[in-house]
Amino acid sequence: MIATVRQELRDAPADKKGELKQLKKDLRAEYRQHRLTHLGLTGAWTLAGGTGLVVGTLTGGLMVDLAAALGVYVVGLCHGAGDESAPQAIEAGQTIEAAAGDSGDTVRSEVRGEQDLITALVKAKIITEAQRDETRIVGQIRPDGPGWTATIELPEGMEAVEATSKAGKLAGALRVKRQQIELKADTSEGAHEGLVTLWVANDANPFGGGKVYSDLLKADSWDFWRDGIPLGADARHDRQTLRLIWSSILIGGLQDYGKSYLARLIAAAAALDSTVRIIVITGKAGPDWAPLKGIAHRWISGSDPDTIRSVLDLMSSTTAEMQERGRELDRLFEQDPQRCPEGKITPELAADGMGPVLLIVDELQELLDGAALVKVAAEGDDSDNPRMVSAQPILVDYFARFVRVTRFLLGMGVFVTQRPDGESVPTRLRGVCIKRACFRTKDRNSSEMVIGEDAVKAGAAPHGLTESSKGVFVLDQGAEDGYQTLRGDVIDLPDFVKICERGRQLRIDTGKLTGDAAAREERAQRTAEARLLIAGCLRVMADRGRDAAQLDEFASAAAMDPGDLADELRAAGVVRPDKVEIDGKRVRGYDRACLEAALKAL
Repeated sequence: MIATVRQELRDAPADKKGELKQLKKDLRAEYRQHRLTHLGLTGAWTLAGGTGLVVGTLTGGLMVDLAAALGVYVVGLCHGAGDESAPQAIEAGQTIEAAAGDSGDTVRSEVRGEQDLITALVKAKIITEAQRDETRIVGQIRPDGPGWTATIELPEGMEAVEATSKAGKLAGALRVKRQQIELKADTSEGAHEGLVTLWVANDANPFGGGKVYSDLLKADSWDFWRDGIPLGADARHDRQTLRLIWSSILIGGLQDYGKSYLARLIAAAAALDSTVRIIVITGKAGPDWAPLKGIAHRWISGSDPDTIRSVLDLMSSTTAEMQERGRELDRLFEQDPQRCPEGKITPELAADGMGPVLLIVDELQELLDGAALVKVAAEGDDSDNPRMVSAQPILVDYFARFVRVTRFLLGMGVFVTQRPDGESVPTRLRGVCIKRACFRTKDRNSSEMVIGEDAVKAGAAPHGLTESSKGVFVLDQGAEDGYQTLRGDVIDLPDFVKICERGRQLRIDTGKLTGDAAAREERAQRTAEARLLIAGCLRVMADRGRDAAQLDEFASAAAMDPGDLADELRAAGVVRPDKVEIDGKRVRGYDRACLEAALKAL
């Protein structure tokens, strides 16, 4: 029953997932209770049967002994027969293919039992042959979703990280691809430092299949704080959500493997929440982030010297504004502490004007390269002839400072780079990004540059992903249970445009369209009004069958003061000629050419 619900949960629409998750939780609780009850009954029958057996054996004859033996055999037969629908443990000598049942998946592993698995550990040089007897499988090797799993207790004195860092070698020993296995430290409550969990997918490409489109495509609005960002699914097909409130994320990896798609998921969730203020800085001009122009409080594109200086000014002013929010929060805590318990912003305060501020920085490597060519005055040097320094370290410090200073004021950063090395992913910036996502990289060092050395030692291997791994990434959310390998949902660019249009309308309706987007909206409204005005003047000419008209004729048709109308035509870009010809006379007025020229320029 649990397996059936899990399968339904994978394909269920968003509005049914909560109900199915609760059902799965209830079934698991019922199963745990069943096991406790079963254990109690078995123990009671065993005690009663054992007592009767002892008494009968001591006081009875041969027939009593035979009857007791037969009774024990029958009880053992009944209790030993398991539920055929339940996952069965993989016994020594039984192939994992057989244990996987008739699922249709092919398990590409030569493990035939516990000793074969321990032999694989030896071949992978996780343990030595001399440590074989000190290594044991806790419980049994058993099927787990679309794969199989085992908990391994390493020899005394060996920590889990010594094994997880050799996950690639273990994949080779098991004759499977690196992306098929997960080898992690066991972080369950009863575990110790020498326990690891191994999961091996049945399929050579556990992340294969067609595109999975995001739930955000159908959402009219979204609660960024409450609902998080729906990301995609792991190799077990369990859906995963990113919670970005109180944190920032660094996204890196090779070009064309899905970094922009992941950042787009975050941006789409933010776009559909009118309380989220979005700032976009991209090092390259292009269409990827253009849909956010109608929403973003600030939107900057490029990496030329003037743009770099604009970015520096923006980061300085944005961080200062967020610090002012912090002072406002301090005052609010003193005056009305119930509105901000623990001195933090609440969802209610966020809805009331202190909403999240999402900073999206794409093509980070281009921005840093551009900043390296720009010289600015050293900070704190106010002299007439200041010392000039490179803008690159200053820009890195501004980004890192935004993350540090604004974290508890709902400031969040999304930093995207496609060249994961020491220069394009500065340690000062990576270190303050609690969450990190890494797509395919060329080597282990590049993976460490993005996701961190500790995560790679714990088994995270973006460098183990293959050519077919587009859209697959390793995510480390800084939690105790470590990294996850996920296949991201998809929002194509045309769908992103539609999402941003809905987000723009939400902000207009709630009065939360600000900054560059608000100015853009005002310009669009002025342009629309100017077009209507000029179209009306051309209609007046058409009604009179002429290619020219005087101001009074326009004013009469529009029921406007001639002076006001002249000002509006001037603001619309209409340049009035010195004279126009009407009925053979040269008079002051407007001709069709000047109106059409202004209309074309709008």
